[in-house]
Amino acid sequence: MTQKSFFIYWSPVVLWMGVIFWMSSETFSADETSSVLVPILNLLMPWITPEGIEIVHNVIRKLGHVSEYFVLGLLLFRAFCGTRANPEVYKCMLYSLIVLMIYALSDEFHQSFVQTRTAAFADVGLDTIGGILSQTMISVRRSLKRQSTCRKTE
Repeated sequence: MTQKSFFIYWSPVVLWMGVIFWMSSETFSADETSSVLVPILNLLMPWITPEGIEIVHNVIRKLGHVSEYFVLGLLLFRAFCGTRANPEVYKCMLYSLIVLMIYALSDEFHQSFVQTRTAAFADVGLDTIGGILSQTMISVRRSLKRQSTCRKTE
C-alpha cells in the first residue's frame, strides 16, 4: 500500500472525526441548536405545544448521533477494507465498530469538559447503534450483490 492510497482511505475518516469533535463543542449545544430548530419547528408545526417542540428537538438531536456515527461506520469500513489487498469483510466490520465505539467514548469524555454540554453514556449507545446500522447496511448490500451475481451466472 502506498502513502497516497493510505491518505485516500484514511483522510475522510480523520476529517469526519473532526466534524464530530466540532459538533461536540458549544456551537452544537442544546441551547444553540434550539435557537435554530425551534423557530423552524414552530413554523412547520404551529399546533404543537412547547413541550412537544422540546421532544421533537431532542429526537432530532439524538438522531444526529445515529447519523454522525452511521457515516463514520461507513468511512471506517472503507478505510479498513480499502487498505488491504484481500480484506476479510467481517474483520473490517469488527474493526470499524471497535474504533467507532472507542471514538464515541472519547467524544463523550470530550463533552464532559465543555461547559454547555453533558456527557451521557446513553449517547455512546446511540452512536454505536449508528455504527451497527452502517455495518448492517454494508452486509445486506454485499449479500444482495452476491445474490445478483449468482443469478446472472445461472
